[in-house]
Amino acid sequence: MKSKHVEVWGKCLAVIKDNIPYQSFKTWFEPIKPMKIENNVLTIQVPSQFFYEWLEEHYINLLKKTIKKEMGPAGRLEYSIIMDSSRYENKAPITVNYPTANRKAVQNKSVAMPIDLNHGKSREIPNPFIIPGLKKLKVESQLVDSYSFDNFVEGDCNRLARSAGWAVAENPGKTAFNPLLIYSQVGLGKTHLAHAIGLQVKNNFPDKTVLYVQTEQFINQYIDSVRNNNQNDFVHFYQMIDVLILDDVQFLAGKEKTQDIFFHIFNHLHQSHKQIILTSDKAPVELKGLEPRLLSRFKWGLAADLQVPDLETRIAILQKKLYADGIEMPYEVVEYLAYNITTNIREMEGALISILAQASLNKKTITLDLAKQMIDKFVKNTTREISIDYIQKVVCDYFGITIDLINSKTRKREIVQARQLAMFFSKKHTKNSLATIGLQCGNKDHATVLHACRTINNLIETDKRFRIYVSEIDKKLKL
Repeated sequence: MKSKHVEVWGKCLAVIKDNIPYQSFKTWFEPIKPMKIENNVLTIQVPSQFFYEWLEEHYINLLKKTIKKEMGPAGRLEYSIIMDSSRYENKAPITVNYPTANRKAVQNKSVAMPIDLNHGKSREIPNPFIIPGLKKLKVESQLVDSYSFDNFVEGDCNRLARSAGWAVAENPGKTAFNPLLIYSQVGLGKTHLAHAIGLQVKNNFPDKTVLYVQTEQFINQYIDSVRNNNQNDFVHFYQMIDVLILDDVQFLAGKEKTQDIFFHIFNHLHQSHKQIILTSDKAPVELKGLEPRLLSRFKWGLAADLQVPDLETRIAILQKKLYADGIEMPYEVVEYLAYNITTNIREMEGALISILAQASLNKKTITLDLAKQMIDKFVKNTTREISIDYIQKVVCDYFGITIDLINSKTRKREIVQARQLAMFFSKKHTKNSLATIGLQCGNKDHATVLHACRTINNLIETDKRFRIYVSEIDKKLKL
């Protein structure tokens, strides 16, 4: 006969399994062991502090709902965390009470009841973010605590957008940056920056109502309002927001009715000096399928882009995340990650988490070999493109010289040859133009790159020893 705690956790797992991808379930829920139930508190054992923090950050709502479903409204959860006995004097597992997240800073004030002009009395406007029938006056900001300015690494790639975002947070609705449109490719930090602005507004102005909403969520809410014949209530709800953050605004394309509703909401908020923050995967001039009158309003304020971060910024982002999580990792592993995943911060952080999870679950030490195994699998599942930075590093390591030398103006034969090899492999393994390759390899022009490639090809044909150099470096690049 199963113990009660085993039975209850088994039922919880059945619900959780239906709500998340199989691989996530296997990684984050299969290793958990139910320990006991006392006073409506289910205690579960997790392998590490990192494991516990990951569950709290990514699956807390699902865990809450599932526990209450199986144990009733009074059901709660506690974690028993297995700590490394070599690092801690207390060798017994440490229990951490749930919940631990403090979200008071991002709570909005109660929404004032507007007057119904038709009946001359006040009534509550329905909140499209809650289930009908559940009376709730507060508007949840939907901001994520961890997406703060403190956790946002500034670099040349994002300095304009970050500075504009900070200015908006200090004086929402009163700057020239209204609306503020942040745009970039996928995974470069648009959503993080948008949340950071919202969080900073709440810190500076606790009484302001801040709302983050994904465009698809906005569209679905509007469709529901049409179905329920309460479009006016939907518009009035959004007109009460002091700072509206609409993420991935490009998804409004082709949705004419939703664009029309958003146009009226936008106008009201802007005229009332309320702040509007938008994110998009394209610059305003490249957005297709949006009405000209709406697109023109997107251009009223500032459109700031986030560019692909350089190597130093990528390393800083990884180090910041490790520091925030209280985790130590060899610098060579961090460097390897930053060199190999160059165009998407989200993928880079995902790879970091994969390494940490692998080390935690299998109780392995984090080494460069472990990182290579994980990253190679990870990068193969995405489209791997070797970067010019990484090519320069491999060439310099092979010849035992520094990257500063390869990019200097020295005409020493061995340095010039290493620089030419970096240009040669950059042309072979990347999609960059000759001008871009030259710029990153010592600030040379495209003609110099062409000359370097011809020189290397001639040496491959005529010099057996040099041919071995090229072959060995090529193998290292493909590892």
